[in-house]
Order: sequence, then C-alpha cells, then structure tokens
Amino acid sequence: MEMKVQAMTNYLWSRHLPVEPEELQRQAVELKKKLGNADPSQTEEKLHGAVLHALRKTVYHWQKLRYDERLSQVYMAARLDGGFAAVSKAFHEIRTRIPEFQPQTLMDFGSGTGSVTWAAHRTWGRSLHEYVCVDSSAAMLDLAERLLKGGSGSGEPYVPGVFFRQFLPLSPKVQFDVVVSAFSLNELPSKADRTAIIKTLWRKTSHFLILVENGTKVGHRLLMDARDLVLKGKEESPLDPQPAFVFAPCPHELPCPQLTASKPLACSFSQAYHPIPFSWNKKPKEEKFSLMILARGSPKEAHRWPRITQPVLKRPRHVHCHLCCPDGHMQHAVITAHQHGRDLYRCARVSAWGDLYPVFTPSELPPPPAQDSCDG
Repeated sequence: MEMKVQAMTNYLWSRHLPVEPEELQRQAVELKKKLGNADPSQTEEKLHGAVLHALRKTVYHWQKLRYDERLSQVYMAARLDGGFAAVSKAFHEIRTRIPEFQPQTLMDFGSGTGSVTWAAHRTWGRSLHEYVCVDSSAAMLDLAERLLKGGSGSGEPYVPGVFFRQFLPLSPKVQFDVVVSAFSLNELPSKADRTAIIKTLWRKTSHFLILVENGTKVGHRLLMDARDLVLKGKEESPLDPQPAFVFAPCPHELPCPQLTASKPLACSFSQAYHPIPFSWNKKPKEEKFSLMILARGSPKEAHRWPRITQPVLKRPRHVHCHLCCPDGHMQHAVITAHQHGRDLYRCARVSAWGDLYPVFTPSELPPPPAQDSCDG
C-alpha cells in the first residue's frame, strides 16, 4: 500500500491537462510538414505513420482515472488528509473574515472520499444541515459513506444530512450557500467540459464558490481560467443578479501578475497538517495548493489588503514580504520598525505565507534595497 500511495501521489502531482483537439491538430500539421520536407520520397501512408509515432512520443497522454474499490482506497490513503488540510484553510479564510456567515447548505463536486464534508462540518457544523456530495465513482461514494459511519456499512453517520449523488442536481433553481470543487477540475477531459462545469457550479452558488487544485502551474492556470470565466462570462438564466468578485486570495479582479511575469510562477499556499498515522506516514506534512474563492456581491474595501504570496523571511531588524497588491502588481517589501513603525513591523514578523497584510496601497511600502539581503 505504501508504494501505491507514493505512486499515486507522484502521478497526481505531476499530471498535466489533456491536449485539446485543436492543439493536437496543429502539432500534427507542423510535424507532417517537417517530416515531409526532410524526406519528400515518403508515401502518404508512411508519412502518416511517422506523424503518429512522433505525436505519441511528444504529446502528453492524459487518461481518465477510473476509481474502483481498490483505487478509491489508495486515493483515500494518499489524499484524504492533505485535501482536508487545504479545504480547511479555505473555509478558515471565510470564517475569519465573515464570522457571522452561517451556511445551511453545501455542495461538493468531485467529492471523492469526503474531505470537504469533514472540513465543513468542523468549520460550520452547527449551521450546515445539508451536504450534497457529487462524484461519478460509485466506489468512491460508497467509501465516503463508510468513513462517515466509522468504517462500517451500518449505523448512524458522524455527520448528519449528507446525501450522495453521481450527477449534479438537474434543477436550475437549486442553489447552495457554499459550492466546492477540490482537486476535480484536472479530472475533466477537455476545456469545454471544464467550462460547462464551472458555469454550472457558479449558477448553483448563492454565496461562495471555492475551487482548490494542486499548487502547481497547471493547478494555478486552471483556477485563473475559472476565475476569468466567472468574472467575465454572462450567466445563463441567472437566479441571483449579484455579480461575482474575488473573495480570496487575489485582492483584485485584474490579470494575475504571477502569470504575466517574465517567468510565470504558480500562486500557491501551504498548510501544515498531521497525516493519517500509517506506519510510513507519522511525521507532520505540508499541503501545497492553489486556491480561488469567488463570491456574489461587491468587495469590501477593508478586505482589499495585499496578500503575502511567499514564505515570510525574517532577518535581524527587518522582514521580507512578497505581496500581491490591490493595484494588480507584485511587490517585494522590506519592513523595518524604523521606516514603518513598530506595529507594522511586528505584524510582518508574525505574519505567514497566505496572510493578508494590513496596508492599503503599495506606496505605503518602499521598494526593496538594491542588494537583497535575503540571499545572505
């Protein structure tokens, strides 16, 4: 089991998006032209075979994972605890900033082994009375239900009000206070499928849509595409006239500065957690993930503080913070008590990767010195 868990973890972390048919066609045309020029004497059939052979070697071969009973158990051992940690971080962001928010209904798309349900119950257990878990794998749903019942097929579930479905609710009038998709967008076979699912999930959202993916460039890109689709797209038969805005982590709705940089980086965060205590899995771990929380309404200016996007580096008498600012730019700020006051300096020293930093404009913070002492 240990070897299978490690293999699945590596596979999920290194997974790329499926190649779109248009891109595959473009590459095939280019290869055919290149190979044809190299050997004009080739027959059409031989050239066609050479193109297919080259494509198999160069194009990422995406496969849909089919979770039977055994693979579902491996996934649980590999991802239940890390997924719980990442989603808990997202829920904590909402609860901390809006403590009065008490959701009653939640839908989890791609619910897997149920980590979202456990995290939501831990966060809002007293108010949530309906959890709808949607997953295409019947084996995964059976496993999630057994976990809720303490590992048996009978008895009362630990979390009441949980319903399992293999398909999204059909009625366009059904909305949920919180809608979650965690580590599921990369399981969809095409951009068209992702677009359709994201539109459906947003249409079913009455307050918050929470999207979580691996903290890789692929995961970040998926969330940025979803963000743009919701912010710029027009809802079909909208039930709620309130527009969308980014609740977290971005302090703006502008293009992501991480993607537009000369060397694009993934916007990711980290959450420490204690893993399921298997014999090979006893030390604390870190879950690295990308996050996007979209909400209905309009942003409050008080929450448009810069977001710390990298680990805070503490040095003697100064602190290095990398910030994503409300004006849509990244800033490397060096905070000192002499320049910024003891309160802001102390705040920087106790802040962590992913926190909001309580300044309103980048102009309040000077640029870093020419000689970056982070390297020292």
